[in-house]
Amino acid sequence: MGLTACLAVTTIALWITGRISLYINPDSAWFAVGMSVVALLGAIATFALPLGAEADHGHDHEHGHSVAPARARREAFAHADHDHGDAPDAHDAAAHDHLAARPRLTAAAVSRDVGAPPLFVGSDVVTLAASGDTSKFGIGDWSAVFAHATNPETFDGKPVTLTGFITPGQDGASFDLTRLVITHCVIDAQTARLPITAAGSAPSTGQWVTVTGTVRSTGDGALEVHADQVAAIDEPADPYEY
Repeated sequence: MGLTACLAVTTIALWITGRISLYINPDSAWFAVGMSVVALLGAIATFALPLGAEADHGHDHEHGHSVAPARARREAFAHADHDHGDAPDAHDAAAHDHLAARPRLTAAAVSRDVGAPPLFVGSDVVTLAASGDTSKFGIGDWSAVFAHATNPETFDGKPVTLTGFITPGQDGASFDLTRLVITHCVIDAQTARLPITAAGSAPSTGQWVTVTGTVRSTGDGALEVHADQVAAIDEPADPYEY
């Protein structure tokens, strides 16, 4: 129950401080916070149960059971709590350090990239890109299109404005624009990256940038972004896509 209470308090604290989106998809945050409140109330409710009551069964005299063992356990626990009274401070400090830490994304993204098409793709994304408004598409959406489009010429000339961080380019690209995409929570984050062709030298690896440009077909069945402008920016407050 102690571990459950710690996890619940941590989740609620992340929600109150506005940092829960660093760990959980905002669309699912209400469920995590709601269950944390329930778990915390349940943990508090357990204090209504006297320590050792589960061993008394309420019929000690009928079967000759003694209440002494239960009383001894209560005294032992009380003694242990007194001896380790400084332990909660250490745990509180560790929890504070955990909440203060921000995920470091650039190194994680490179190490998680296995070269396979992202698993969050859907045929509806490709269909929408071909026939609908793509102004709100992120790197994850476009990487799905780049990986699965069967008619690349359809997307030639589409304007894009995308934000991500720089990773080394592949297949002749000046650099790759990269982002971590979350489906449910940070544990399932996957790397999405787009090849960018830009004039001049590429920004340093790990630098966050906003790229304004146009999707172009390379003529060999592939797509890339031709950048008109690459502007260096600070890391966004919410570095993930969803």
